[in-house]
Amino acid sequence: MLKSYVFNIKNKIMKKIIFIALIMFLIIITVLIFDIGRKDDTEPMNFKECLLKGYLILESFPRQCQTPKGKFFVEDSGNNNIVTDDKSNLIKVDAPLPNDNIKSPLLVSGVARGYWFFEASFPISLVDDDNNEIASGIAQADGEWMTTEFVPFKSILNFDKSSTTAGRLIFKKDNPSGLSENDDELIIPIIFD
Repeated sequence: MLKSYVFNIKNKIMKKIIFIALIMFLIIITVLIFDIGRKDDTEPMNFKECLLKGYLILESFPRQCQTPKGKFFVEDSGNNNIVTDDKSNLIKVDAPLPNDNIKSPLLVSGVARGYWFFEASFPISLVDDDNNEIASGIAQADGEWMTTEFVPFKSILNFDKSSTTAGRLIFKKDNPSGLSENDDELIIPIIFD
């Protein structure tokens, strides 16, 4: 009788263990099925997809998104106030960013290829929405500019408050030749504070 009682207890315990193991197995299978269904290993095809996947966003202008595999996508802001050509291989602006609120004195910084400079500088101008020049200045290379690599630059623009609320910051490639085919510029929309 005692043997039968112990056998019944062991049998009940075994049934509970099997039942719990079966439930845990079903939970694990369910989680794996749903997790695999949610996982999207496809590579992004554009900036927006890269952004939505949560990859690294480089805060420059234009903004860039970098995938873990090292692929870059450049943001197309679609704003008519800016040049839509991708200039990120020529010049990248760290400050101010597009549509930033700005006030005087304005610190401008970024990196540009050495051939964007001439004699270690290039012109910058600030215009309002009425195309009135509010300020102009010279961006100075912060390093050796006689290279094809990116060179840091900085400039400070002082200006009076504009009568318009928005404007554009224009970075002009220095062109000592005067030939129009050597002209280039990057335009960033800004908002006056």
